[in-house]
Amino acid sequence: MQHLDNILVFVKVAEFESFSKAARSLDMPISTVSRKLSALESALGVSLVRRTTRRVILTSQGRDYFDQCIEPLTKLREAEQILTDSQRTLEGTLAISVPMILGQRPFMDFLSRFSKDHPGVRLDLYITNAYLNLVAENIDVAIRFGHLRDSGIVATKIGKSVRYIVAASDYLKGRKLPTEPDELKAYDCVLFNAKNHEADWDLISGRKRVRVHVAGSVSSRDCQSVAAFVLRGHGIGLLETAYADQALARGDIVRLLPRWTSTEVPVFALYPTRKFLPPRVRAFLKALAAWKNSMWVRG
Repeated sequence: MQHLDNILVFVKVAEFESFSKAARSLDMPISTVSRKLSALESALGVSLVRRTTRRVILTSQGRDYFDQCIEPLTKLREAEQILTDSQRTLEGTLAISVPMILGQRPFMDFLSRFSKDHPGVRLDLYITNAYLNLVAENIDVAIRFGHLRDSGIVATKIGKSVRYIVAASDYLKGRKLPTEPDELKAYDCVLFNAKNHEADWDLISGRKRVRVHVAGSVSSRDCQSVAAFVLRGHGIGLLETAYADQALARGDIVRLLPRWTSTEVPVFALYPTRKFLPPRVRAFLKALAAWKNSMWVRG
């Protein structure tokens, strides 16, 4: 198959019946147009055009070749136009991966508003704590809490969150409340991502920082189930504000050591590349950055 550039030059020369007009259309020197057409004729072993003082005339072989080339080139132009147009319009499927902590009403309300504001965008939502491979799974945007592993994925910080030290009233009955972080060692704790049912909690209060080694009989890799066990009185937990705020407002749990919180938990929006972001992805990232919510604060 001959080089597509040379075929395109021939088609333009045939359409305009002029080397100079074809050169202007292709934004290349006339000498380059002539050289590419000669290279195509040499490769095919036929004369495609005859040059006169006034215009270019196709030979019979040139006319047959033009008729065969014009349709696939037109389809290629149409395909290119479709891709170009898709980069200008808010449409197509937007695949989003979020942790289970976001599978709650506030984020669902946010997605609902986004969908109604952009009816041409189809949402495909993955709610999972698994770290999906964005490229392999064809995910457009992922939201993740916590410090990230090194990778080639683009990460934009969209906020930060903290965890509160809390416990259910049932668990605290008959127990003296802790007054200092070090006293947490004497209590059952509900743990997140623990090893051997032990964990280190990094806590801060202003400029003070401490690390407390805690233990407990219940551990989970899911924040939602940690919250559920804390609410059921299995021990003291370090809960994201997204879970703690509502339970505190209802009186289901009590906040302990209120001057202390976890260290900052960064929240990131991840996407495979900065180059050629579709409008639907740019619109979602913009809406996400502007969203005021109880899951995280900006910063």
